[in-house]
Amino acid sequence: MSTHDDVSKHLESATKGFDHLFSNDLEKARETFDQLDSPFHLLGAGVCAFLEAALGMESTAVTSAAQSLAQSEAGAKKMLKNAKSSGAVTRFPPGTEWELLHSDAVILNGITNALSESYMGYLQCLYALNNAHSKFTKLYKTVYPHGLDHFSTPSTSVTTSRTPSVHSNASSVNLANNKSASLPPTPTTPSAPASIKSAKSGFFSRFGSTLGVPNVISGGKEKELLITSPEGPVEELIMSGTAFGYGMFNLVFSLLPAAIRNVVGFLGFKHDRKVALRALAVSAAQNDVHSVFAGLTLMTYYGVVLLLSGYQADEAHILRQYKAIVENIDTKYPTGSLWILNRAKILRMSYDTPGAIEVLQTGLRPDRPHTFVQADGLLIFELAWTLLSQRRYQEAAETFMKMTEVNSWSHGTYHFVAAGCYVSLKNYSKAQELLDAIPDLIDKKKIGGKDLPTEVFIKKKLQFYRDKQRRLTGSEEKYVECIRISPAEELAIFWNTHSRVSKEIAHEHIAELTSYTPPVSAQSPLIPPFNTATTPIATSPSSTFDLDTPDEIAIRALLLGIVHRTAGEFKASREFLEEAHKMSTSGKVKTSTWIGGVAMFELAVLDLKEAESVIGSQQSQSNSPNASAVSSVASLSINTGMDEGKKEKWRHVLKSANEKLDVALSLAGRDVDLSSRLDTRIAMLRDEIGMKKEMIDGGL
Repeated sequence: MSTHDDVSKHLESATKGFDHLFSNDLEKARETFDQLDSPFHLLGAGVCAFLEAALGMESTAVTSAAQSLAQSEAGAKKMLKNAKSSGAVTRFPPGTEWELLHSDAVILNGITNALSESYMGYLQCLYALNNAHSKFTKLYKTVYPHGLDHFSTPSTSVTTSRTPSVHSNASSVNLANNKSASLPPTPTTPSAPASIKSAKSGFFSRFGSTLGVPNVISGGKEKELLITSPEGPVEELIMSGTAFGYGMFNLVFSLLPAAIRNVVGFLGFKHDRKVALRALAVSAAQNDVHSVFAGLTLMTYYGVVLLLSGYQADEAHILRQYKAIVENIDTKYPTGSLWILNRAKILRMSYDTPGAIEVLQTGLRPDRPHTFVQADGLLIFELAWTLLSQRRYQEAAETFMKMTEVNSWSHGTYHFVAAGCYVSLKNYSKAQELLDAIPDLIDKKKIGGKDLPTEVFIKKKLQFYRDKQRRLTGSEEKYVECIRISPAEELAIFWNTHSRVSKEIAHEHIAELTSYTPPVSAQSPLIPPFNTATTPIATSPSSTFDLDTPDEIAIRALLLGIVHRTAGEFKASREFLEEAHKMSTSGKVKTSTWIGGVAMFELAVLDLKEAESVIGSQQSQSNSPNASAVSSVASLSINTGMDEGKKEKWRHVLKSANEKLDVALSLAGRDVDLSSRLDTRIAMLRDEIGMKKEMIDGGL
């Protein structure tokens, strides 16, 4: 298989398999990939098994994925060797397409080795990442020698001076209607002649011009060919795949916890998140199969940023980019669970939670194709958390327990959250039944011989409850009866579900949390007078109180701080968050030592949210039901005509927020529960602070 026609034929055949996969029909995808043994088909079979393994953590799928990917890697390597002696089939150097395919197989195989949960598997993964990173860097320099500035993205900026994938003044392109976005012509990017047309049949055969024809750009004494538009499916594979691989590596490395980033930096890995997002967006704007994976990567990233960063410098832009990518892919694969999932996430992030629930429930209807069980599991997981955020505890509990039927990840976690839902419903017998099953479930699931981070947290909480019940009654029996603050709501702090709820839901949380004794010390217009104490809480809570430990009081203060901020009551929010941080760092909190760092992080978010509301209130507009509390939805219009006085206030706020993040990071040591999640949230929020600073200083 050395001619252009042969390569294109096998490529387009494999594409049909990916079309089935993206449409949720895993069985037809496998049938298609099994028809031929080309490296493309072997890679497709490996991707199917890889997704099963990664989403479901099934050991048999891990083995199958490793075998298929190893075969694809060997096949691509052989074709690469042959291509260098037989000549190029594209305008790129001979064998570039096989170099790309080999890199794809190497990285997927490496990640698959890590899924085996063995020490050797981790070493093989690190070696593969190092190998693939150097390959994609080399490919990037070959395919994009002048960078990515002149390539369009799914939501293209009106100006070429700024990276559209990171920020824009306006969204001018909707890919649901316009599949091939283009930037205005510039002296180095001439418009495409009318004679150049895009084919419309087949996923890979739509050539999709981005800027028109190849340009010859002067480079010293020689002229260099700059390819700005792919000719045929093989070149599209190369251009989209290179942008995807390079972008994904940079993004993944930029999101690693600080300690790990230091290690990979020592190994030579470097990252640039802005370049990563730009590269992924360039890939997503094309039509190759890599564009779908690039879109999926961006969707995942945007969804995580919107959920976990707490504050966004320009939330409106992120939502525009997110929607454009989802609409582009969803129109092609309306039955695919991954795109249904992201449609629901957009609705949830836009404060249309009922709409998100409807989309998820519709996606799980029996009349839809359900051969891709692992992808359906993502819908169930998202639905469970979304129902929990709405305090629909019975439905949430049942949905979390459904997760035990679709994958083998932490069943202990599913039981723990479901038990918390039953605590809220005061169905203590059912809650105790679920809690009693957790120790055995945790013992059966280990990663590298160790408990999952979430399960470490859960084991500490179970012991905490037992100790409290023994202190109150002399026995651990029925220890669920001593629980007041729902374990589900406590764990939901790490998923940040309380920041995207309506004011009504926030008020319900406040009413419940302040019904427990001892009374709270902070003043709030949302707390009935009889629930508010005029004196500080005693340092040694009485055993007759509902919450009789500093741990419980600090967790309540943290939750009250978050939901008061969501409701727009910033003064009370600050009092509660400062109380939680003070109690945690004073040494009174013994088990939940994570509270101090999380409270300081939430205080940084509060600084930014309050500043958006106060400093940018006149220009800010929001369709959210919490407009007063969620003014970060406002876009660049906030800064249009901002006077120097407001800019200086913003600079002070940004400096204060960054300082709080320094404190939060110092409190997120390795011995602190779920510290890596907080570490990642801190990194995301720092990016948003940096973006806001650029906006304030006029850099955007």
